[in-house]
Amino acid sequence: MSGKVYLIGAGPGDPGLFTLRGVRCLHQADVVVYDYLANPRLLSYVKPGAELIYVGKKGGEPDPTSQDEIARLLIEKARSGKVVARLKGGDPFIFGRGGEEGEELFQAGVPFEVVPGVTSAIAVPAYAGIPLTHRDYASTVAFLTGHEDPSKQESTIPWEKVATGFGTLVFLMGIGNLPRIVEKLVAHGRAIDTPAAVIQWGTKPEQQTVIGTIDTIVGLVEERRLGPPAILVVGDVVRLRESLSWFEGRPLFGKRILITRAREQASDFVELLEAQGAEALQLPLIEFAPPGTWEPLDRAIERLETYRWIVFTSANGVEAFFTRLRALRQDARRLGAAHVCAIGPATAEALERHWIIPNIVPDEFRAEGIVEAFKRHDLRGARILLPRAEVARDLLPKELEELGATVEVVPAYRTVRADADREMLKQLFQDRKIDLVTFTSSSTVTAFMELLGTEDPKALLEGVRIACIGPITAATAEGFGVAVDITAKPYTIPALAESIVHYYSVYSALNEGKYRVAA
Repeated sequence: MSGKVYLIGAGPGDPGLFTLRGVRCLHQADVVVYDYLANPRLLSYVKPGAELIYVGKKGGEPDPTSQDEIARLLIEKARSGKVVARLKGGDPFIFGRGGEEGEELFQAGVPFEVVPGVTSAIAVPAYAGIPLTHRDYASTVAFLTGHEDPSKQESTIPWEKVATGFGTLVFLMGIGNLPRIVEKLVAHGRAIDTPAAVIQWGTKPEQQTVIGTIDTIVGLVEERRLGPPAILVVGDVVRLRESLSWFEGRPLFGKRILITRAREQASDFVELLEAQGAEALQLPLIEFAPPGTWEPLDRAIERLETYRWIVFTSANGVEAFFTRLRALRQDARRLGAAHVCAIGPATAEALERHWIIPNIVPDEFRAEGIVEAFKRHDLRGARILLPRAEVARDLLPKELEELGATVEVVPAYRTVRADADREMLKQLFQDRKIDLVTFTSSSTVTAFMELLGTEDPKALLEGVRIACIGPITAATAEGFGVAVDITAKPYTIPALAESIVHYYSVYSALNEGKYRVAA
């Protein structure tokens, strides 16, 4: 029984440049064989239980797995009936040795398909603000390898034709041979004042770009200590970076932000931050589990018609409530004439996904805001159902009861600590790899501090900014002795992302002397 191999281009680094076809192939794969330059986040598309095999090579270091061994691995796995995804950085056929692997598979009689990827040859210059062609600067472009097969007796690059025969030259994998490339270009007639750029880690948050000329680029790269992966662009189009640079100018570019939110809730937040240039590192510290028993919620569902109001204080409570409703083979019609209150817009959106439009969404998205909104309603004799987390503040039910209501609090879910690598977290802070930590609930703060254990949070978080979704979360952090730099208002994820952008925009302006704070 023969399987199949997909030779997939992973793109240049930004996971947003990965193709839909690549995603579908990863979903199908039983085995994924991946390289160093394939963004690890792409592995989230792999189905549970698939075998992951790393065969990556870092520039300038020996291969941990030879090309012959990789080919044998692909053939062996496919012949055992497996669907194999060979995930390669960039495009598999542009200096990616995909052609060699395809030949080996053909000789072995193993079916394969090629899934092209966005090559770094075009994507990286674009992210650096350098168009490879332009009507006023270059009508031709050549892609070259800066790292030829070391077994060759002599170079197969026709330097006498390449040096002056193309408007733009793009060298991939050329950082190690940069002095030799420059020497060859000058020796064969390229002017020493030709603009040149070296771009390291292109399309990723750690992208760095050095601009110079053929005469100066080697020294500038050495001064900045750039290494692989990097590409070299030579030609007048490099001049356009001054007006076309967009990627590195985003307000959160280069900032590493730790997301402590539960994984199932983090995607929107991550997208908002990454759209502004941040690198979002996900370390979920909490997750959601069913309550210890469903009995209280089941009893409440049995008598839903007796409640005048149902109050939801989180999107989690909404999802847990309707999940249980479905489990009991019931639906939204059971809410009958009950009015519904949502603590904020995210909770309201969760309700609307179940075809329920809340009657109340308070102006202030916390328990105090709900109480204030209910002061405009007569709650005398009203029964209120409050399905929420197993552990939560008592303020809301107490205040509603003082307004004359009878409040029944039922646990709909539990917030529990997620498994997280304490040593990895500690190392990230010790290596100064984190610029900002975000907390989206008091439970994430508590879980973070519990994970640190006996570590002194002030010492470990020195120089790290702290952002909280609202004053309750901020107060919890401050209770642990942590200074909070950013508090969102309103208390929503979009507002938190916006507050972080504003903070760093003002911080940057202050450093550049463009913004002054009154004494």
